[in-house]
Amino acid sequence: MLVRWAPPQAPALFGPNVKDAPMPPHAPLRHVGENSKSSVFSDVDLGQSTFTDVNLGAASFDDVNLTASSFSNVVLTGATFTNATMPGAVFDNVDLSKVRITNANLSNVSIEDANIEGLSINGVLVADLFRAFRDQTGP
Repeated sequence: MLVRWAPPQAPALFGPNVKDAPMPPHAPLRHVGENSKSSVFSDVDLGQSTFTDVNLGAASFDDVNLTASSFSNVVLTGATFTNATMPGAVFDNVDLSKVRITNANLSNVSIEDANIEGLSINGVLVADLFRAFRDQTGP
């Protein structure tokens, strides 16, 4: 008889109300179900978790550490970032059209290969500044 050891699988919690489920401390959690709307997570460590095909529309995140997280194929239309710290963040192949940035520290920011038509800083069109600069300095 061949016996193979397998790590214990995380308990599956079904349905939207999991608050009374018995869980050992630091146990992995596998939540299976279609509707978990209005769930509240407080003082929870979800580090190294994976979220796939998840709807977090209109979710609220406050005092959340997402350091070194990766976001791919994410829709953030209408999202608001307030008091967000993003030094070293990388935005690659992103659509930032119609974004409004206020009270931002943009020191040492590098923008490369970007469409800047209509981009303005303090009401001044950046493309016009580049054209004026090129006119003065030559190509």
